[in-house]
Amino acid sequence: MPGRNYSMVTEFILVGFSNFPRHLLPAFFLLYLLMYLFTLLGNLLIMATVWSERSLHTPMYLFLCALSTSEILFTVAITPRMLVDMLSTHRTITWTACASQMFFSFTFGFTHSFLLMIMGYDRYVAICHPLRYNVLMSPRGCARLVSWSWAGGSIMGMMVTLIVFHLTFCGSNVIHHFACHVLSLLKLACGKETSSVTLGVILVCVSALMGCLFLIVLSYVFIVAAILRIPSAEGRHKTFSTCVSHLTVVIVHYGFASIIYLKPKGPHSMDSNTLMATTYIVFTPFLSPIIFSLRNKELKNAIKKSFQRKFSPLSS
Repeated sequence: MPGRNYSMVTEFILVGFSNFPRHLLPAFFLLYLLMYLFTLLGNLLIMATVWSERSLHTPMYLFLCALSTSEILFTVAITPRMLVDMLSTHRTITWTACASQMFFSFTFGFTHSFLLMIMGYDRYVAICHPLRYNVLMSPRGCARLVSWSWAGGSIMGMMVTLIVFHLTFCGSNVIHHFACHVLSLLKLACGKETSSVTLGVILVCVSALMGCLFLIVLSYVFIVAAILRIPSAEGRHKTFSTCVSHLTVVIVHYGFASIIYLKPKGPHSMDSNTLMATTYIVFTPFLSPIIFSLRNKELKNAIKKSFQRKFSPLSS
């Protein structure tokens, strides 16, 4: 068939930070490496603390462990490759590796959003239906919710990846991003169905993310209504404090995503787009363990107790 050999792309070139001045790249590398390591260590610390403290063996902290796991895997799927390419002159990525990176980043990214939605539901049940909490959020029910979140993320990742890499790529193989970003990759596809596939991918992703956000907002509408019915100011403050860390992470997560994907069309340079993308890929996962560790009093006290047991001498 004419054009068949021409359209077979076996590898892509990731532009990433190649347009930045060379003398700035070591500083960017060190900054993002430290943030990446802190993200890993912070989430591992949260998981270890929840595992070791029996008082934290509750649904809320089970979901937090699952969230930390998805965050670690999401950053592992993208950041190491970005760091290597930052100081390398060979920035090619094979077709298979690009598809794998897209699958894993979408899987863990959507799993993260689904888990945030479930954590909002957990807070809704705890505040609005406290007498039924142990029934609605039983260990088996919580495990089922986490499993459905991972399954949903995997389905979304597989569906988007298969749709995108089913297309024909021809002409340029240069991706103007530091990762196999779906929209940057779709610009390289050719064929009559490309525009409809692009629109379909955008609608699927936006619908899933906005659906999660809508359910989170709906949960907090009922939560706020229930809190306002509490007669004492101290009771209202104590009840709302259990939601602050989750609500803050939701705002940060969707806030940075909106800045990147909903920014108005304008004369943005490649460099500014690259830096904006790192806010969601690197900065948001970096903030998440900080927010949960500092804004969640119970978790913060458990971390302090764990450190005291390990590093302070025990009195006989």
